[in-house]
Amino acid sequence: METILGAGGPVGRALAAELEKQGRPLRLVRRNPGVERPGVEVRTADLTDPEATERAVRGSTVCYLTVGLPYRAAVWARDWPRVMENVIRACGRHEARLVFFDNVYMYDPDHLGRMTEATPVRPVSRKGRVRARVARMVQEAMQRGEVEALIVRSADFFGYGKPWSGVLNFLAFEPLSRGRKAIWFASADRPHNFTYLPDAARALALLGASDAAYGEVWHLPSGEARTGRAWVEGVAAALGVRPGLQVITPAMARLAGLFQPLVRETVEMLYQYDRPYVFDSAKIAARFGLEPTPADAALAEVARRDYGAGG
Repeated sequence: METILGAGGPVGRALAAELEKQGRPLRLVRRNPGVERPGVEVRTADLTDPEATERAVRGSTVCYLTVGLPYRAAVWARDWPRVMENVIRACGRHEARLVFFDNVYMYDPDHLGRMTEATPVRPVSRKGRVRARVARMVQEAMQRGEVEALIVRSADFFGYGKPWSGVLNFLAFEPLSRGRKAIWFASADRPHNFTYLPDAARALALLGASDAAYGEVWHLPSGEARTGRAWVEGVAAALGVRPGLQVITPAMARLAGLFQPLVRETVEMLYQYDRPYVFDSAKIAARFGLEPTPADAALAEVARRDYGAGG
């Protein structure tokens, strides 16, 4: 039994589809009830509750932690350490391997131009400090022999399954599909790359089943870096619309944040857009042969599946 803790979010949904396609017995743990089907068990659980987490993990061989908490620094600081402590304890007790889906918020901003698994950890945001803390919890538990685990990190991601499938969906696909301008933060002329969710799901499924992957940090397959302007043009071409673009400067975001909580929470992360952001996935390509889907093919697939573009 493989268990996805946080199966209701975009990463969990993509991974569930991949594991189910491969015929691997699956348990989906989510906040809201879902429909069971052959080979797929569905449970609800609050992972901040130790007993609920124990019940969710019991009987699992591998647990994929893909949960997404509300995008608020205060919630992350309160709940992420509790979730991680509960999951590590439950996985250790039930001898389940742990695969933790992580991001790059903890990386040193001066090294975003070529992020590898060895990039220095130096978070400069509240959310980044939380992510550094919970990743350290996993690594220290591995060192103590409490749990067998691995950490996978993703760049900003996108995929199909609108509307909440990732950053590029929110910034470009959704507004352009509605006849509005896409938005980008800070500068549209800096390179930025993304992880395509189907690629992430295939990699997670492979790593979770590979003895050789455990005990390490892995970057998920991520493709070419393009400028924000070029990404918007690519999305527009996939949708068959004009590529309108509005750049949101840090000053504009701070002003909007006075009235919009989500924008306010985004301000501290804008440094990821004012400089080159290049996420390197050479390690997983060399060790497992996993390459990213070409960017234009990925954009076309999202446009076709979610918006009926391209016939």
